[in-house]
Amino acid sequence: MNTYDVAVIGYGPTGMTLAALLGQLGHRVVVLERYAGLYNLPRAACFDDETMRVFQKLGIVNDIMQSSVVQRYYEWLNAAGETLHKIEYADPAPAGWAALYMMFQPEIEAVLDRLDKGLPTVEVRQGVTISGIEQDDESVTLRGFDNGGSAVSVRARYAVGADGGSSFVRQQLRPKVDDYGFQENWLVCDFHLRRKVKDLPMFRQICDPAQPTSIVRIGPQNHRFSFMLDPDVTAEQATDENEVWTRIGKYLSRDDAELIRVANYVFRSRIVSEWRHGRVFLAGDAAHEMPPFLGQGMCSGIRDSHNLAWKLDLVLNGRADEGLLDTYQMEREPHVRFITEKAIELGRVQTLRDPVAARARDERLLAGRRAQQQPDKIKLPGLTSGLIADSGEFFPQAVVGRNGTKARFDDIVGPGWCIVASDPEIIDAHSAGQLADWKTFGGNLAVVGRSQGPGCFDDADGAYSEWFAAHGCSAAVVRPDWYVYGTAQDSGKLSALLEGLAASLRAGAKSNAFGNEGRKDHAR
Repeated sequence: MNTYDVAVIGYGPTGMTLAALLGQLGHRVVVLERYAGLYNLPRAACFDDETMRVFQKLGIVNDIMQSSVVQRYYEWLNAAGETLHKIEYADPAPAGWAALYMMFQPEIEAVLDRLDKGLPTVEVRQGVTISGIEQDDESVTLRGFDNGGSAVSVRARYAVGADGGSSFVRQQLRPKVDDYGFQENWLVCDFHLRRKVKDLPMFRQICDPAQPTSIVRIGPQNHRFSFMLDPDVTAEQATDENEVWTRIGKYLSRDDAELIRVANYVFRSRIVSEWRHGRVFLAGDAAHEMPPFLGQGMCSGIRDSHNLAWKLDLVLNGRADEGLLDTYQMEREPHVRFITEKAIELGRVQTLRDPVAARARDERLLAGRRAQQQPDKIKLPGLTSGLIADSGEFFPQAVVGRNGTKARFDDIVGPGWCIVASDPEIIDAHSAGQLADWKTFGGNLAVVGRSQGPGCFDDADGAYSEWFAAHGCSAAVVRPDWYVYGTAQDSGKLSALLEGLAASLRAGAKSNAFGNEGRKDHAR
């Protein structure tokens, strides 16, 4: 039996992204998916700038843009139609792309599917159900059967369960689950628009205690209506097609749109206690489920994949101790908990069913608008523990130039680790051998300013000059997932950072190289 580097169980966005990232790094990956084909129905509705930056790394932005649309704002209305709250989204946001894109998930998955199946080191096996997991000190063996009933056995050095909220992998591992106890029963109805519909809301929450409703566009030609259900409404009643058209009759007619999906969902909020069990990991909904009120479910799964992919790459290539993989949950869980708790908080405010409490909410938010108070923007946190030295915040992507050409930073500099400096002298002070070692490690070098020479780029709009000034530093060591390992004021501090990074990768968690001592809280 051949041994793969990584086996991925589940072929949704989390598994697809992980397979593509690892495949582009040259690792042998097998993906096992119980469905014989793509799911072809939408679930997630949107993604953010950091997710688009991952798609940029994968080289699929142009195709992704065909099935997504930039969303500029999010509005809350009360039962009387008054605007309670309006959030405006940045463009560009810190990752160099618009802060929010509304998408049609089946078309996004089709793009990822073509990418995965076009990679020579990635094997996608659909129609395979896993029924058993075994592991030893060197590998994981997955056993199951295909749609024809034939036995399937796969061995890999590591395995990742990205098989959704009903994850078989999670059930086999039997970890403890932290349930926040937030459960809501909703009806979700998706439509394909036959024509342009005047005054159709693009991204609106109707905070009506009699019927909380969410209306969002899901890509250029599709729309979603979601209704919080009363306790006495059965799934059969709610999903009846005539009942659906009655609910949305104010906005759409049968001539305007085709009903393509109706589902009764219970929004849950729970996080698994252990995301790693030996050589088996959990990612995406298999590790954490969150309410949809911040639109971060799919984004969180893709962040999991991105975090795990570059760490697996280092370990598989022998450049890091296996203990590095213990930082996966250490880094990702606080971020997931922050988003989950904020989504619960937001959901509770939006979906108040008590008319008295809803009226008080309306009065408070309307008073804020009259006073021209700007809504608080939710800032996603940086890293506070794991493989970081003294930073942990997200490194922005702006436009840089070279030889008369301007482009986003990642497209010019390239993927992987990067030392970004404001002055070439901070890098030139290092020996040729040190710089050669850094490049062998897969690291890039970038001087962003007005200097000329190899590895020098123009700071086209001054974003990086502002960043260095704001952080009181002249250089930053940036990880492959764009979180800052550490910052330096001079070449000596930069050398110390690089030595500390090398020692941490060699020692791993076995020597307590990773922790939260001296970390700073950062948000973006």
